[in-house]
Amino acid sequence: MMVAGIGSRKDVSARDVLAAIETALETHGLAMTALSALATASLKQGEQAIFAAGGELALPVIVVEDDALNAASSHVISRSSLSQEHAGTPSVSEASALAAAGKGAKLLGPRTVLGPVTCAIAISGDMA
Repeated sequence: MMVAGIGSRKDVSARDVLAAIETALETHGLAMTALSALATASLKQGEQAIFAAGGELALPVIVVEDDALNAASSHVISRSSLSQEHAGTPSVSEASALAAAGKGAKLLGPRTVLGPVTCAIAISGDMA
């Protein structure tokens, strides 16, 4: 399973989200078809652009609950004090991707920042 974790500022567009996903995948030499799902933190479940992007890609959007997000936070690469303050994790995109990809998941690298959206790619432990 390969998951794109998404973090964003408020009121981003689906185009912003899709561009960040595409940029993150390109960084790792991957195609959009490699993805199994998108993921984000429960505090972002009101961001319609994330769900619109999932719909456009025909991928499920996994909403990661706070306790799973916090558990994954100790394994993130990037650290944002703003994210820590507002979301309780140093990286919403990285922690969401890790939590959604399951036990033993690994990030392919640090999150990609593209304007108001961050995207991190994680693979499940059985792919690592």
